[in-house]
Amino acid sequence: MKNIAVIGAGTMGNGIAHTFAQFNYNVSLIDISEVSLDKGMATIAINLDRMVSKEKISEADKKQTLQNISTFTTIKEGVKNADLVVEAATENVVLKTKIFKELDEFCSDNTILATNTSSISITQIAAATNRPEKVIGMHFMNPVPIMKLVEIIRGYNTSDEVMETISELSKKVGKVPVEVNDYPGFVANRILMPMINESIETLYNNVAGVEEIDTVMKLGMAHPMGPLQLADFIGLDVCLSILNVLYDGYKNPKYAPCPLLVNMVMAGKLGVKSGEGFYDYSESRKAEKVAKIFS
Repeated sequence: MKNIAVIGAGTMGNGIAHTFAQFNYNVSLIDISEVSLDKGMATIAINLDRMVSKEKISEADKKQTLQNISTFTTIKEGVKNADLVVEAATENVVLKTKIFKELDEFCSDNTILATNTSSISITQIAAATNRPEKVIGMHFMNPVPIMKLVEIIRGYNTSDEVMETISELSKKVGKVPVEVNDYPGFVANRILMPMINESIETLYNNVAGVEEIDTVMKLGMAHPMGPLQLADFIGLDVCLSILNVLYDGYKNPKYAPCPLLVNMVMAGKLGVKSGEGFYDYSESRKAEKVAKIFS
């Protein structure tokens, strides 16, 4: 396995492309938007520069990594020689199933199709193809070049051979694969999102303020960042989408998203990427200033 195609040049997609390219795989980064591709490649270059400055890689390593990535604006061209495709598009089941129908049409019969979904059923996505045994979940963690975990999710029909291939590939790019079964949210988000949602409920019910909630979890539970800061980092729209998948999948009210989260997303307060969430990022991408509405 040498040729990897990545669908989507956003935060997760460019991180996945960076990781494979750094380990000398030939990577095709695919996005319908040239602007997104340019932005994704710029992000990869910035992250590589950071690694050079910390002496984790050399300047020659950086140059080779960038040379290993080619960009495409169509799936048909981008996946032509792919041994593996990793889809990292928006967390939307309609969009993902549409992409997988196209992948099934344009990819070689031997190509493995993976999705970076953090919550949507692998079995449902695989059903859009004629190769469900070759469809698998590869849920990378953000930021991809740094975080070690990859949740490997077996769909109902995923073959043992594909599971083994993807687990071994994950190890080759410095990751630790953990196999989980195909249920809404898998393991990571089934545990993480209710905690974030409960933190938002705690704020919503005026139990404590933004900084106080985050400080309790950082100092009392040894979390590297507080849950509200983490929600801003993930994107409040992404958090809401995952909670809705959990709620729809389990029909359990404990997964119902907090009304405050729903309102913030409708108001366009999405966290770091919009400049404001629970914190104000207008002057810094660090969570140093609580958003005015909560201060």
